[in-house]
Amino acid sequence: MRLLPRRGYLLLITGIILGMLITSAISSMYRPSVSSGGEVVKNIEITFLYSSEKQSWIEEVTPLFEKWFKEKFGVDIKVNLIPAGTHESVNLIIHGSVKPTIWSPASSIWIPYLNKLWMDEHGYTIANEWYPLVLSPVVIAGWSSLVDEYNITCFMDLYRLAEGDVDFKWGHPDPQLSNGGTMTVLLEFCEAAGKTPDQLTVEDLMNETVIEIVRTIESKAVAYGKSTGFFGKWAVDNGPDAISFFGVYENIVIDNALKARNKWGDGLKAVYSTFGTLLSDHPFVILDAEWVTSMQKFAASQYLYFLLQPEIQELAQKHGFRPANPAVPLSSDIFNEDNGVSYEIKVRVLKPPSGEVLEALFKVWEKVRNPGV
Repeated sequence: MRLLPRRGYLLLITGIILGMLITSAISSMYRPSVSSGGEVVKNIEITFLYSSEKQSWIEEVTPLFEKWFKEKFGVDIKVNLIPAGTHESVNLIIHGSVKPTIWSPASSIWIPYLNKLWMDEHGYTIANEWYPLVLSPVVIAGWSSLVDEYNITCFMDLYRLAEGDVDFKWGHPDPQLSNGGTMTVLLEFCEAAGKTPDQLTVEDLMNETVIEIVRTIESKAVAYGKSTGFFGKWAVDNGPDAISFFGVYENIVIDNALKARNKWGDGLKAVYSTFGTLLSDHPFVILDAEWVTSMQKFAASQYLYFLLQPEIQELAQKHGFRPANPAVPLSSDIFNEDNGVSYEIKVRVLKPPSGEVLEALFKVWEKVRNPGV
């Protein structure tokens, strides 16, 4: 099966696409009604604060959207693009450094976290509806020969190797800096506790047995980078002696599998944990904030409609992302074993944790990280 969420999730996506189609059709019939306060609007400006993992795709398609919007509504639109690390983007919103119309972290696991912080400070939630743009699961990437030799199927297999004094090198981005790192460490804790992220509690994170399991895995860490992209490039440049396994997004494997094989005679392979995976689903959130006008919300909804169009989703696949629009066929030319990934995914997609759990994860991280890295 394809790596897409449950039936209800698919219905949600299909519904929003149909809704946007209807909105678009009505709006095109009444182009002069694009107005504010009874006056025809001549230009609109919106700000898009988004995770840097999808920067190349967003920068490619946004000029196409601006042209499309002008032709459709006769109104000039400017989309201010602000790429940032996901954790950084939360801080930018909380501190008021950026006041975006739209926020798109790398994963929806951050939505409860932002809402908790915003609720604590302002008394209401700011991110109330969201829709995924593209999908990329978190995987354990490793050299194909090592994955097969040690039968790596999940994070607890890494614990088994570490407990058995097998000499291997582990790595992932720092969870304080990267969504990929956060999701990887979260999955380590989930497998150690035997609970899915939505079942995980703050008490589970503080459990000494759970902490020791994660600490043991992390004892094999040789690097905590700022991004998942760093690990793919590092593996290709330096080979199996530099790093054995690393936690990244699936698209990082796609980008580097063939390069690795050509240079080292051994490709990279994605392991989709048998326990389950978290999706880097890049949610598109139109913020319910006082600085976002109704006209900006309309423009943002049209931007979402545009980004979910089949031809735009197909462009996303070229950047290694799976389409969120279920009507778009998955490309077997991209998602295949030669590129180190699977076309069919047979593991469950896990639900995000609570904001309290994610907040606690950042605190307990200091107890489990390898202090020598």
